[in-house]
Amino acid sequence: MSQDFIVGTFVREEKNRFLCTVNVEGIDEECYIPSSCRLENFLELAGKRVLLRENKKGNSRTRYAVYAINFKQNYMVLRTAEANDIIRRSISSRRFAYLGNRKIVEKESIVDGYKADLFLPETATVIEIKSIISTRNEAVFPTVFSERALEQFCKLKELLTKGYKVVYIYVSLNPYVKQVKLSTDKHLLEYKKMFCECMELGMCCKAYAAEMKNGETLIKKEIEIVID
Repeated sequence: MSQDFIVGTFVREEKNRFLCTVNVEGIDEECYIPSSCRLENFLELAGKRVLLRENKKGNSRTRYAVYAINFKQNYMVLRTAEANDIIRRSISSRRFAYLGNRKIVEKESIVDGYKADLFLPETATVIEIKSIISTRNEAVFPTVFSERALEQFCKLKELLTKGYKVVYIYVSLNPYVKQVKLSTDKHLLEYKKMFCECMELGMCCKAYAAEMKNGETLIKKEIEIVID
């Protein structure tokens, strides 16, 4: 395990969903959870081994941030922002040959008014990345209504009509997920509708499962996207 990680035991989530208590070497520590969802709704947390990283910022409320929790024979990453870093680190690999020329990768670049997670200027390719935390083999996305996601699709449609390439990537932070299914919940159908409209305009869609290996989080495999 990488020396960057501190090992602890999960005690409980706090009322503030971004905070939890973890026992580190016999001492209960308040820790930051870098995920907006309430984990106890779908994860058994108490008593689980967790991996922590020390907060480097001097103004942080907590000494540690939770990075991952033990899940089956591996770990599930809880730092949702890691999805962007995983793709950025992996983009030069042969797995991403479909992107074409990608020697230059810009992070959080503003492209025609849109803040892209990643941008490949050589091919005018906008990459939008969505992280998924799920304990099931079939992960459903989205699970909650997001006005921001719909606004993103509106802007992505504009970019597609202007000639930009758009690649929409789901990253499961659970290595055991086998497919991503777009939600059929009646309250979330607008997401699927706009997703399909962007696909009709040429948006490329991919999904991957990530895993921790030797202290590093990498892409494990490409997984299926299911649209009913």
